[in-house]
Amino acid sequence: MTTIKRKLYKRGSSFETTIPMPLLFALDMKKKHSVIFNFDRKTNKWHIEFEEAK
Repeated sequence: MTTIKRKLYKRGSSFETTIPMPLLFALDMKKKHSVIFNFDRKTNKWHIEFEEAK
């Protein structure tokens, strides 16, 4: 299993983190993308999806 830890940091009145490059390997970086975070309550886990911006 691969584990990637990212720091959560405060920016203004919100908290943010960055998307690590190893997760972006399959994306065409010449195009714009949206990142979608989904939370599964049954498993108590977050899932990340990438969608090409229109």
